[in-house]
Amino acid sequence: MSDRQKAVVLLSGGLDSATVLALAVRQGFAAYALTIDYGQRHRFELDAARRLAESLRATRHLVLSIDLRAIGGSALTDSIDVPKRRPRECPAAGIPVTYVPARNTVFLSLALAWCEALRAEDILIGVNAVDFSGYPDCRPAFIESFERLAGLATKAGVEGTAHYRIHAPLLRWNKAQIIRAGHEAGVDFSLTHSCYDPAEDGAACGSCDACSLRSRGFREAGLPDPTRYVAQSAGGDHGADPPS
Repeated sequence: MSDRQKAVVLLSGGLDSATVLALAVRQGFAAYALTIDYGQRHRFELDAARRLAESLRATRHLVLSIDLRAIGGSALTDSIDVPKRRPRECPAAGIPVTYVPARNTVFLSLALAWCEALRAEDILIGVNAVDFSGYPDCRPAFIESFERLAGLATKAGVEGTAHYRIHAPLLRWNKAQIIRAGHEAGVDFSLTHSCYDPAEDGAACGSCDACSLRSRGFREAGLPDPTRYVAQSAGGDHGADPPS
């Protein structure tokens, strides 16, 4: 890879995307971090993304705003309760209501647009097909299909001046492996935010899918969990152990 090759990195503010950004920087990419403000139910992950872009020395951090609340259909963009304490075998329980319709398709499309404008060829995304809550747009088949689409749907791809690559380095890792890799790459996980349904002060609920996966991941990685949970903010134990 040539020195400081450009890459667009989707940065949500969670631990997966933080790890991907850290890995991209470590690999020598000039990382252009892209965060999507899509009308999600809280702003804490957007603040986390800004902190992470600065901490991990992204070349540039762009926040794009689109309003998926107008479409709805998800607990993250509509007046639907976030499910709590779902069974550990998430895919067996079905696709949860926290799935945002076509979100990763939309996000990768915007990343592809910026990638083409930058005359870059690489896009990195933190999707994961192991601990992924059952979302259909986190599977290998989706990533492979979008990479083929990128060559067909762009001027640079059609003219043969670019060959787009969609990198999903975390695709087959579990949360513990992701956390260990992020730790080794210098991620400060106290800057990240994962909770779907935080308190007004940003404390994590400790019982949504994202909190459960995160808590178990830190425990299995053998690393301290820096997350501030609701019960902690009230002066007690966080009680965020995931359901067995």
